[in-house]
Amino acid sequence: MSEYTLSCCSTADVSVEWLAQRRIKCIYFSFCLNNAWYDDDFGKTIPPRELYQRMLAGEEASTSQIATGDYIEFFRNELAQGNDVVHVTLSSGISNTYNSAVLAANQVRSEFPDRTIRIVDSRAATSAIAMLMDKLATLRDQGMSANELADWAEAHRLEVNHLFLSADLTFFIRGGRISKAAGYMGGLLKICPLMRVAPDGSLEVMEKIRTKKKSQQRMVQRMHELAQNGDAYDGSVYISHSDCMEDALEVAHAIEREFPNIANGKVEIFPIGATIGCHTGPGTTALFFWGNPNRW
Repeated sequence: MSEYTLSCCSTADVSVEWLAQRRIKCIYFSFCLNNAWYDDDFGKTIPPRELYQRMLAGEEASTSQIATGDYIEFFRNELAQGNDVVHVTLSSGISNTYNSAVLAANQVRSEFPDRTIRIVDSRAATSAIAMLMDKLATLRDQGMSANELADWAEAHRLEVNHLFLSADLTFFIRGGRISKAAGYMGGLLKICPLMRVAPDGSLEVMEKIRTKKKSQQRMVQRMHELAQNGDAYDGSVYISHSDCMEDALEVAHAIEREFPNIANGKVEIFPIGATIGCHTGPGTTALFFWGNPNRW
């Protein structure tokens, strides 16, 4: 078993217990709610439901990426203990945190020339990062070295497919992800767009579908078309959601019926954390699975 530090940002949107079980370390983003700053600590300080309720009540929410200095402190501590580091960041198409991590790594690398530190841009968000991290933890435990692991992650990261929809576009519009005009017309027509994280790591609207129900059905249909081995897919399936568990369960149950070979026989469901949730608001359901990259 190869020993080195495998780490990610708190935008993986799982739990402290999940990360500990997989021996993955984490560094926290932060968010601001009603002029007070908090760590994005998997809902320990402010549970997701409370966050979304306060956003709906009109409290302003914003986020802050991990500062270069915080990365330096985190990496330096690991390297000083004799640990090499492979760190996976939130997508560079969504946040500048990858660049901050690279700057930090370059600085501490000169202090520890005999150690290895690799920064990987996940090109992913929320529990898609966790899906990638779960695979990396398995490969680490099977003996893959730090450099081999980082190379594998960069070669295979786009195989993590992202599909997501939102029943409420308010916060996508507010954050500039969707134009006001498109959002207004979408509301009138009851449009529930099916979106993805594109290969460059940015958000992209792929299909404009009327009604949430039809968008959910299309999401499952697209998994049939995109998943590795199609209907015989036997990998993991993750769903993350922003305070819409019923929607998440509806998609999960459809997948469990239609893909009988998925890992553990069930879909794993996680809440979307504060960093991503401040931009999506409530009502977002996101589906993640292993599939062919760059397809739609």
